[in-house]
Amino acid sequence: MTIKENLALPVGTTLDRFIMRKQEDFPFATGELSQLLRDIALAAKIVNRAINHAGLTDIGGAYGKQNVQGEDQQKLDVVANIRFIRALRNGGEVCAIISEEDEEVIQTGNTKGKYIVAIDPLDGSSNIDVNVSIGTIFSVYRRLSDSGCEGTMEDCLQRGVQQVAAGYIIYGSSTMLVYTTGNGVNGFTYETSLGEFFLSHPNITIPTTGTTYSINEGSYNLFQPAIKQYVELCRDRNYSARYIGSLVADFHRNMLKGGIYMYPSTTKAPNGKLRLLYEANALAFIVEQAGGKASNGSERILELYPTDLHQRCPLYIGSTEMVEEVERLLSQGSSAALSSSMTEASAN
Repeated sequence: MTIKENLALPVGTTLDRFIMRKQEDFPFATGELSQLLRDIALAAKIVNRAINHAGLTDIGGAYGKQNVQGEDQQKLDVVANIRFIRALRNGGEVCAIISEEDEEVIQTGNTKGKYIVAIDPLDGSSNIDVNVSIGTIFSVYRRLSDSGCEGTMEDCLQRGVQQVAAGYIIYGSSTMLVYTTGNGVNGFTYETSLGEFFLSHPNITIPTTGTTYSINEGSYNLFQPAIKQYVELCRDRNYSARYIGSLVADFHRNMLKGGIYMYPSTTKAPNGKLRLLYEANALAFIVEQAGGKASNGSERILELYPTDLHQRCPLYIGSTEMVEEVERLLSQGSSAALSSSMTEASAN
């Protein structure tokens, strides 16, 4: 290729330029949300650098403490949490942050900030030491309280339908940032030599169905009968079982190729394991914008009312037809259980 031919090739659309062009899509387009997204992208670059050095520096492995979830923290959990909080605090657009790694609301000191961010700084961190894809999940809400004061619990406990933006970063064979502001879903791949995210996956649309199911079958004996039935159906249909153990990675693959991710309620965890505010809501917003569906088995995830910062919920998310089939099986199972209960009661 000649120099002229090389120079004639387009560089591509950077995330920063894309955000500027799309700013008019926001109902409150005054620039603050655009800056907030840039702050998240900056923190993602810094975290990406740390992850890429995980095998070369003493940053991998356990931190020696547990987070509020009772989960063992990894060193990179702590690093990622600090980096994202620092970027959002310094950006000035966020008045409060909800993080998986912190028990209470984090007040940024930016009392005039218009937004609340809920974030899982490093999803799937147990996979760090074995070089498996991990990620970051974030959700953005417009504050409800008056400007000039700290963020309130009412600001933080909003339903998913009130999100103004959500996204995730996946750190894998390449690093990607995928986000939505309610006008479709777009993905950006990080070009390390230029230090920029470039638009690589415009207008992502999830297939209406797929042949991949993602669930931890090691917990099969703890599943509800309806979920066992669905897993058996997937096996009978020769669907591919794909479960990485990193929510972002499993979700990302199914978004692009079609499929369903399931983390059901079990006898051990009747409320499920995933957190509503900074995991389920964000991904539900994204998948719906891409044409998919997210449910707790009976209700739309985005319609659920949170009552606790770290509230958990079952999650069935992905291709619409697959999620709806699971909902039907769960509904039939509930109806059968109710009928059986009523029969026993009348017999007694």
